[in-house]
Amino acid sequence: MAGYQELKVWKASMRFALDVYRVTSGFPAEERYGLTSQLRRASVSIPSNIAEGHCRDAPGDLVRFCNIALGSLGEVETQLLLARELGFVDRGASEGLLQQAEQIGKMLRGLIRSIKRP
Repeated sequence: MAGYQELKVWKASMRFALDVYRVTSGFPAEERYGLTSQLRRASVSIPSNIAEGHCRDAPGDLVRFCNIALGSLGEVETQLLLARELGFVDRGASEGLLQQAEQIGKMLRGLIRSIKRP
């Protein structure tokens, strides 16, 4: 398997994290240690877990860390919906991010299936 930086899902999740950082830069200052921080940490967790799992020796570790990345993805989706309801992000921007999240989820699930396949 190629290095983690060559994985499409890692590249997509890096773009996603960057986009989350850009969107959250417009959040209210009082959210710096709240929703802004939560969204940023959860989005960074996605490519980080893919990289960590890939750098371990056992394929089972990659599956485990991809599942953790899926959990972080769910966190980001939930927090984006909350941010939209609070008026911190407009519908268009949140829909774009949610579509990216859906694609990343599909890619992660596909990677997990391919690793589990004998």
